[in-house]
Amino acid sequence: MAVAGRWMLWTLAVHLHTLQGDALTVNMRESNLEVLRGDAVTLPCSFFTSDPVSQLNVIWTVVPFSSTETPTQVIVYDHGQVMEDPSFIGRVGFAGIPWSADIVLNETRGSDAGVYRCMVNNPPETTEMGIGELTLSVLSPPSLPVCQWDGPITEGGSVTLSCSVDEGIPTPEIEWDKLSPEEIPLPVNMDGDMSGSAQILNVSSQTSGLYRCSASNALGTEHCYVNLSIYRTPDSPSGILQGVLLTLSMSLLLLALLLLITWLHRTGQDGRTRVRDEEGDETRYKPSLMKRSFV
Repeated sequence: MAVAGRWMLWTLAVHLHTLQGDALTVNMRESNLEVLRGDAVTLPCSFFTSDPVSQLNVIWTVVPFSSTETPTQVIVYDHGQVMEDPSFIGRVGFAGIPWSADIVLNETRGSDAGVYRCMVNNPPETTEMGIGELTLSVLSPPSLPVCQWDGPITEGGSVTLSCSVDEGIPTPEIEWDKLSPEEIPLPVNMDGDMSGSAQILNVSSQTSGLYRCSASNALGTEHCYVNLSIYRTPDSPSGILQGVLLTLSMSLLLLALLLLITWLHRTGQDGRTRVRDEEGDETRYKPSLMKRSFV
């Protein structure tokens, strides 16, 4: 039984070798990988060769999402020697060379995200180099958003609240809320993948309050705040009304004072007239008395 089993395994190996021929093949066991920024990840690359691996050559490259024009060399294995790109020194290494071309990437960064290519060659095989690709996404929570406002903060004007973040994968969702004196959600216009704004028309004193921007994805939420104070000006309708009422009140007060002064002036003149009349009568009366006393 044991001999028969070994014979069957040997026969199977021969058939597989016949099917493969002398071709070098590469198999990427994953096509898409995700890793949280700062964590380690294994990029798998298996290969099959029919020749000894004494002259094995493996090259890993990446086309970063941030710069899709030029591929960057990550790490190379050539005749037993390992060479790393300066940007990956101390962070990348082969996991099973020479029997597999897997690499481990440590302390991942946002700039590590991109399309990775594993290329394997094993002379004296005359076939073309085996190539495999996979996509690596480096996930990160939103960075601290930046809040600002633009527009006149006087009654009747329009104010735009804007909020933006520099980092976040998946792309953060931007939301605006008014927190005080009551919590009210605001409609948001997305100005780009990483920024959003809310516009407030015809502002008034009731618009004043604390506003919050929230940037959220599956890994976390960050906030920034704007404290908005709306001021009244004489140009506003309420300011004009107050001015008219104040002017009318002052006019009525001046009119009352004028009437009072006029009345007091006339009263004083009447009093002096009566006094003169009484004095005149007394003067005319006295001579008559004196005249009668001498008769």
